[in-house]
Amino acid sequence: MGLSRFIEPPTFQVLGSYGRLTLMIREKSLVVYKNCPALVQDIGEKIGITLEGGKSFRVREKDIELLHPGPCTLGGLEQELLPADVRAAWELLEGNRVSFQELTELVYGEYTGSTAWATYRIFKDGLYFSGTLREIQRRPLEELDAETRKRTEKQQEAAEREAFLERLKTRTLKFPEDRRFLHDVEALAYGKTDKSRTLKDLKIPESPQEAHKVLLGAGCWTPWVNPHPLRFGLSPVSAKIPVSPPPGDEDRVDLTHLKAFAIDNPWSNDPDDAISVEDSCLWVHVADPGASILPGSPADGEARNRGATLYLPEGASLMLAEEALAWYALGMEAVSPALSFKMVFNEAGAIRETHICRSWVKVRRLTYEEADALLQGEGPEVPELQALFGIAEKNLARRRAAGAVFMEFPEVHIQTSRGQVSIEPIAAYESTDMIRECMLLAGEGAAHWALRRRLPFPYVSQETGDLPDDPLQGMAGSYQLRRCMRPRTLSVKPGIHWGLGLDGYTQVTSPLRRYTDLLAHQQIRAFLRGAAPLEEDELLLRLSAGEAASLATVQAERASRAHWIAVYLSDKKGSSWEGVLMEKRGNRSLVMIPALGLETQVAVKGDIEPNEPVLLTLSSVRIPETDVVFVIE
Repeated sequence: MGLSRFIEPPTFQVLGSYGRLTLMIREKSLVVYKNCPALVQDIGEKIGITLEGGKSFRVREKDIELLHPGPCTLGGLEQELLPADVRAAWELLEGNRVSFQELTELVYGEYTGSTAWATYRIFKDGLYFSGTLREIQRRPLEELDAETRKRTEKQQEAAEREAFLERLKTRTLKFPEDRRFLHDVEALAYGKTDKSRTLKDLKIPESPQEAHKVLLGAGCWTPWVNPHPLRFGLSPVSAKIPVSPPPGDEDRVDLTHLKAFAIDNPWSNDPDDAISVEDSCLWVHVADPGASILPGSPADGEARNRGATLYLPEGASLMLAEEALAWYALGMEAVSPALSFKMVFNEAGAIRETHICRSWVKVRRLTYEEADALLQGEGPEVPELQALFGIAEKNLARRRAAGAVFMEFPEVHIQTSRGQVSIEPIAAYESTDMIRECMLLAGEGAAHWALRRRLPFPYVSQETGDLPDDPLQGMAGSYQLRRCMRPRTLSVKPGIHWGLGLDGYTQVTSPLRRYTDLLAHQQIRAFLRGAAPLEEDELLLRLSAGEAASLATVQAERASRAHWIAVYLSDKKGSSWEGVLMEKRGNRSLVMIPALGLETQVAVKGDIEPNEPVLLTLSSVRIPETDVVFVIE
């Protein structure tokens, strides 16, 4: 049969502007409607059609395409046909165009309803042919070869994926080659997406917890992967934008004659505050990164986006680049630049006035344990430390009289190192309370200083909570008080801080660790050098952005602690733990486990009252859900 037979004018009429081949459509014609075969039932203003399965519609002529003039039936359209020699038909069409009927006869040798439907599917597949049903042409050889390779690779990929899913179900994965199929699961586990093709194929709920569970079960992850920081959009590495050293032309007050102490936990590597006493006045010296980090600078923007340093058991992700510690952390060099706050007190122990200056200080670093030991000794530092403790005690009494709320909960230090998790209780030291009171005095003094100068400034306040009439004592009482606390508020408007018992407060003692503290320093420094500070509206925008980022940091730290506690307990099922009942909740109770710093709910057995000790047994641990379950023995 020659090709000329197929390129003669067709024997049916060409109608319409859509490039379709159209006969005089009549009843029993085979047409395509939304890529499905349909049979024409009647012709009127609209055409009545019936689909496979019996559904009927009335449609416009332009909504259908004619495949065969009929009479046809829908039954048997999917019958087995002789293998189509599509490649031979493609070769015959070189340089020519044919109608749909002619293509059908080329491929199958006859033009019936069944062969028309089969040819239409070949045409719509798009591998060999292109064009419209009026004019069909073959695709160029290079396109055909490229598409063939693409489809072969896709089929191979599909087969490999099916094999991977089977290995995943049976936990017989092959690494590293199978890891590429788990990228979507990892992205979901890290919170980078809310979808996973792999979990969907396995009919597993698409959640970060389920993804984490699959990765652990597959052996792709170990319990030492902590996904929580990334779930909150936080960087696992420290800031990278360089921070400059302090400018050399700034006037600074020489305070190196004062004995300055930076007192913190032994694991602290970024000391940013120190204290001194002089003539019954308190000096609080604070790291001064605002000397080179100006509002709107790249380093300022990165710090604002982070909000705070992220402290994790596996290490810290610093808000400022690491070189900032070398330049500004107190006590890292023999002499350190600082922004120093001097509080002068009245006879009642309240702040009478506050002075702030840029300074040079000589700082000695101590742990809380070392500071307590020095206080009990006879060294040259004892008089200064005794005076500092005296200031702190007087301030504590003042705040207590003003209605400050005090709570005590056990704290633990969690650390990971060399494949081990350690959880150690944080001991209580007198110097811990002393440092807290000195930092509060600095915050109170700075707030009053800014208010008196009408300087736009970030203030921290807290509304009054509803305290119970007869609060419990001990840990249960602290829990009652915590439930009464209102959230703190950051604003450019001053207000009382009920929980601290202060009529004005801000935070200025951690500019290396908290963006809002750095922002306060930038405002102070602008005032000191006579420059224009940020206006209230701009200050509020930066304050809100920094606080939002800081909130994510707090949430990530909390979730990470829960993760590492679960990892720590994962091999301790059946172990016993001492707890303290904090609150009854029907048939369940809230219990604090001091050795873990963990609050957990347990089913109550017997009549146990708040503050009473309970003995717990670890029942189960689920790391992906950070869920640990205890039962009362």
